[in-house]
Amino acid sequence: MQNSVIQQYRTSANLDARIALHARFSINPYPWMRWVFDRLTLPPVCRVLELGAGTGSLWLTNQDRIPEGWDITLSDFSPGMLAQARTALSAVAHPFAFEVVDAQAIPYGDGAFDAVIANHMLYHVPNLPRALAEMRRVLKPDGLLITSTVGERAMAELWALVEPFRPGLWERVCALTANYNLENGAAQLAAYFKDIERFDFSDGLIVTEAEPLLAYILSSQTLRKQPLSQAERLALQSEIAARITAEGAIRITKIAGLFVARDRV
Repeated sequence: MQNSVIQQYRTSANLDARIALHARFSINPYPWMRWVFDRLTLPPVCRVLELGAGTGSLWLTNQDRIPEGWDITLSDFSPGMLAQARTALSAVAHPFAFEVVDAQAIPYGDGAFDAVIANHMLYHVPNLPRALAEMRRVLKPDGLLITSTVGERAMAELWALVEPFRPGLWERVCALTANYNLENGAAQLAAYFKDIERFDFSDGLIVTEAEPLLAYILSSQTLRKQPLSQAERLALQSEIAARITAEGAIRITKIAGLFVARDRV
């Protein structure tokens, strides 16, 4: 899985396709990244580490809300992704540190951070217990861990569109996030933290254009080993367009949320 993730996120192209679909067609007007930031109940002076920071969208979206006293380190397993985060945040007034970090071996001392954030990335980690232990280790005793993820049936309607072209795809998509999802995340965190809260984000997609939906589908690492042929892409795009014409839109269920964990075991 780790090699697959490296290829998937070598650049931000695949991530950008997914973010674009959510940004344009989500029904909840309150942005996901603003909602995640709302959970960061931290003192005005503190140290924050984000693992798997991607292109830095959490901080770009909330640049007007970052307290001056926050010492923020953005990290990612992908050097290319981290370079794009540095570029994206170059105009933000608040300073950031950028480090290539493997969540399974975080290169900081015990109790170094007041908060650790892992936004939609823990299901990619090959050795999740090791990563959770590392996050607990680098947090202060009263530190805050925020980990977001998806539910088991997230985006089911989307993948049903592709199933005729790649039978069994839905099971493979589910397997990508089965390592850490809303259904099993709390139980895994309980081995490392005593106080765990789950928050669910109410949202969905109403997609009225075929091209952005197709781009999202093609960005999936599930299709990397069995990419759709040009003829299949055209057939899928035609099917999506026909559904939108007939029904006005394609409605997709989004199931996402996060866990806030405190009080280290």
